[in-house]
Amino acid sequence: MSQQAFLEIEGLTKTFDGLKALEGVALSIEAGKVTSLIGPNGAGKTTFFNCITGLIPPTAGLIRFRGEPIGSLPPHEITRRGVARTFQNIRLFSEMTVLENVMVGRYPRSAPPLIGTFIGALLQSRHFRGKERRLREEGLQSLEFVGLADRHDLTARHLCYGDQRRLEIARALASEPGLILLDEPAAGMNPRETEALMVLIGRIRDQGITPFLIEHNMKMVMKISDRIFVLDHGVKIAEGTAQEIQGNTKVIEAYLGKAETGGEEQSKLP
Repeated sequence: MSQQAFLEIEGLTKTFDGLKALEGVALSIEAGKVTSLIGPNGAGKTTFFNCITGLIPPTAGLIRFRGEPIGSLPPHEITRRGVARTFQNIRLFSEMTVLENVMVGRYPRSAPPLIGTFIGALLQSRHFRGKERRLREEGLQSLEFVGLADRHDLTARHLCYGDQRRLEIARALASEPGLILLDEPAAGMNPRETEALMVLIGRIRDQGITPFLIEHNMKMVMKISDRIFVLDHGVKIAEGTAQEIQGNTKVIEAYLGKAETGGEEQSKLP
């Protein structure tokens, strides 16, 4: 693995009841680069993200972030160390306001011990009120970054779909990550929203946060990715630049099947 690797994965394997969802996956990601993970449905992409973020334990393998092993840590500890994520299916607190959703994302970086939080809230101490005020201010900054500050007092369920996606990104950013995992962030978005998302991902990178995304929108992946990894049936079959991946025979076969790849018009992915 590269000494410059920000995230290092070695031999990552995950088995469910004898079925291998991931098998010996190895890859490394450099800080400051936009990295994408692609592959057909059922390739193991979300399972891969779930292992990195502690939602499911790997069966075997090593996960290092900033040189430290994180594969055995619970999700909240991985978040504290600087890894945040969004989900393929949006997971917001639908009855809370937009701002409250982002404030929740900030708590892993600011929360005192639970007993202190409870007593402070009960007594409405000056310290507690000050902390809530800071959380609010920081939450508004996160919303400003993704373009939702003017809707901070709306209930989250009243946002349009594209804005809900951006809100989930804002909540992840509120934890001050070094690495943000975006699971199909463009899913369900129209072309205008997708263009705005690509700009946002570039701005996230420019803020010193490394984006790592799963995405099925091939045009978006090829346009914004510095490096692309490809999974098929839980195995890494390719890695490279967009140009290298577009013309990779194994990748084309994984998406289109061997019988469909003979024509010159199908010699590259979109």
